[in-house]
This record gives sequence, structure tokens and C-alpha cells, in this order.
Amino acid sequence: MTAAARADCALAASGALTPESTQHAIGYPTLFALVLLGALLPVIPTGALVSSSAAVAFHQDQAAAASGAVFAVAASAAYAGDALLFWLGRRGTRSRSGSRWLDRIRRQVDPDRLARAEANLERHGTTVLTVSRLLPAGRLPAMLACLLAPMPTRDYFRGNIPAVLAWTTTYGLIGTLGGALFPHPWQGVLAAVGLTLLVAATPRLWRRIRSVRARRRAAAR
Repeated sequence: MTAAARADCALAASGALTPESTQHAIGYPTLFALVLLGALLPVIPTGALVSSSAAVAFHQDQAAAASGAVFAVAASAAYAGDALLFWLGRRGTRSRSGSRWLDRIRRQVDPDRLARAEANLERHGTTVLTVSRLLPAGRLPAMLACLLAPMPTRDYFRGNIPAVLAWTTTYGLIGTLGGALFPHPWQGVLAAVGLTLLVAATPRLWRRIRSVRARRRAAAR
């Protein structure tokens, strides 16, 4: 091989590894791992991760393909994490001694929210999984209600598909909106995170306002 041919090969090899391809090679596995871990440990803000990734994807050269990849990676990771956590919890319901995973889920679920999730599960079936997935801190009460019902594992896995797809679509659209509002990716990420926090805080704020109004009406009586 001549020196010119070797130079052409080296140039082609260096051009094959673009900054975007490097980001994809690192970013997608990282997104999958964090969303999967966030399904097991809810302290990780998975919604903000998905919306931030979608905001960055909007600014890629092939935005549609990048956004589709973010959706596929996030949805598959969320579904895998839910399936694994449900399976671990189901082992606890079948064991006389329980399991640390089932106990961990119980500790993170408020009894009132569990009661509402059980009532909704009885009335609406697996539809409650989709609704609860879109509510802040609603996933675990619905999952625990399914575990205590007890719901067959196959039914939970099937019912959780639309729930995960709706969740991923919602936060993906939030990130895309944030990316579309600003010319730079980091600005889009900040906007996406801000919108995600606003969406998460709105139901809690509304419940607090209703509680204050109820106490005032009771005091007036």
C-alpha cells in the first residue's frame, strides 16, 4: 500500500468517528443504564434524563433518527426496569419471609396513595398503570397494588407496555419542545429540565391548594 493510500485510509478512519457518533456510542448506553437503575431506585430523575436527551437529540444533524433512538432506548430501559422490579417484588409476595425489594417498595408508598391505587385497579384494571405512570410518584403505588392484588405477572407485563410508551412519549415531547425553543443544546436541556420539574410539581401544588381550600371551608362552617 502506498503512502497516499495509507493516508486516505487514516483520513477515512478518523472521519468515521465523528463527535456525534461518539456521543451516541456513550450516551445511549448511559441513558439505558440510568433509566433502568432509576426504575429500581426512584431517587434518579428518569423523566428529566429522557427530556434532556430528547432536547440534545433535537439539535443533532439527523434529529429524527436521534429522537427515535432516544425514545427506543428510554422506553426499553423503563420497561425492563419495571419488569425486573415487579419480578423481585413478586418473589417477596410468594415468600413467607418477604423480600427486601417488596419492603423497599412498601416504605416508599404512602398508605393513602396505595388505597387509591388499589381502588382504581379494581375499577379500571391495568389502565391504572398508564395513568399512574404519568403522575409524579404514581408508578410505585400502582405497582404495589398490582403485587398485592395479586395480578398475574403476564397481565402486568402486558398492561405496562402502553404505560411505558405514554411516559416516554410525554417526556420525549417535553425535551423536544425545550430543544426547539432555543438555538443551543445546553439551553434546550435547561428548558427541558425546567418543564419536567414544572410538570412534576403541578399535581402536588394543586393538591396542596385544594387541601388549603378544604380547611378554610371547614373552618368557615
